[in-house]
Amino acid sequence: MKTIYFIRHAKSDWSVECDDFDRGLNKRGLGDVQLMTKRLKKYDIKPDIIISSPAKRALDTAEMIADRLNIAKKIFKTDINLYLTSPKIYLDIIRQIDNKYSIVFIVGHNPTITEVCENLSGISIGNIPTCGIFSMEFNVKTFDEISPNSGKKLFFDFPKKHKT
Repeated sequence: MKTIYFIRHAKSDWSVECDDFDRGLNKRGLGDVQLMTKRLKKYDIKPDIIISSPAKRALDTAEMIADRLNIAKKIFKTDINLYLTSPKIYLDIIRQIDNKYSIVFIVGHNPTITEVCENLSGISIGNIPTCGIFSMEFNVKTFDEISPNSGKKLFFDFPKKHKT
C-alpha cells in the first residue's frame, strides 16, 4: 500500500515584484501552513519522504510543514520537474519514488497538481486551493504500478473549510 499527500503551496506574496520562481508566501499563506500542519498532526500523519518543487513558495510551504511535524531534513528533497510541468512528468516522478517509502508528501503547483489528483483518483476536483491537501491511497506494492484511476481518495482538506 502506498499513500501520497498532494499539497499545493500556500498563498504567495504578490506585493513584492520578483521572478515567479522566487515568490514567497504572504501572511495568509504562513497562517494557512500552520493551520494545515495542525490538521496533519491531529491525525498523526507523517511522511517517509517529502518531495517539493524548489520554487520559493512551494519550498517554504514544504519546509514549514516538515519543521512543524518534526520531520528530519534527510527525508526532504526537491525536484525542479515539479515546477511548471505536466501531469505526465508528475506521474514519472511518482513512479520513480524509492519503494522503501510508503507515505509521501508532494508539494507543488496548480494547475498541474489538481490535474494529477483528478487523473489518479478519477474524481473531478475542479481546483485544489492554496495550501490544500488531497490524499490518496494506492493498493500497489511499488510506485511504478500507480496509474490513472488507481488512487482511492482518503481526504481533501484546505484552509477555507476551517475558517468562518
